Amino acid sequence: MRTIIVGSGRVGAGLANRLSKEGHEVAILDTHVSAFRRLDSDFPGQAVRGDGTDETVLRRVGAEGADWFFAVTNGDNRNVLSAQLASETFAIPRVVAKINDPVRADAYASLGIDTINRTDWMIDAIERYMGKPGDPTAPDVNVAIESQHRGPDHVPVGAEQTDVAVTSGGQ
Repeated sequence: MRTIIVGSGRVGAGLANRLSKEGHEVAILDTHVSAFRRLDSDFPGQAVRGDGTDETVLRRVGAEGADWFFAVTNGDNRNVLSAQLASETFAIPRVVAKINDPVRADAYASLGIDTINRTDWMIDAIERYMGKPGDPTAPDVNVAIESQHRGPDHVPVGAEQTDVAVTSGGQ
C-alpha cells in the first residue's frame, strides 16, 4: 500500500517513520528541506521538497494509485486544499486533513473531507486527565458526510476494515 504525507513536522515525520518501518511505501512532502531532519536516518521512502497543493508535485510522488493521503502541515488552508486535490483529482480513497480550528474541521467534514482536529482531542484529553469523563462522542477522525468522490460504498477505516498504505523511494 502507498501513502503520501504532506508536511514533515513532528506528526508527518513520525507517521512516515512508523509506516515505513511496517513495510509501507511512503512519500513525504514538505516545502522546507530542513523538515526532513525529523525522518529516521534510514528512512526508505521518498522525501521530496515540494508543495502538496501542486498537482504536478503530487503526480511526481505517485498520487495516482496511492491508497492513503494525510495532509498534516501547520496550515488549515494548505491541508484542506491538498486533501481536496488528493480526493477529487487523484481519487485517493482514504484522505485526511489535519485542521486546528474545530469549527472549520466540522465544516470541511460536511463538505466531504475527513478531518482530524487536535484542539478537540487536547480538550478531551485534559478533561479525562482531570478525572472527568471527556466527550464519549468525540471522533478520532471526523469522517465526512458521504462525498461524491467516495460514493455510498465508502467505509471509514475502523468501521469494518483496516488498511494502511504508503509510497516509497529514496531520500
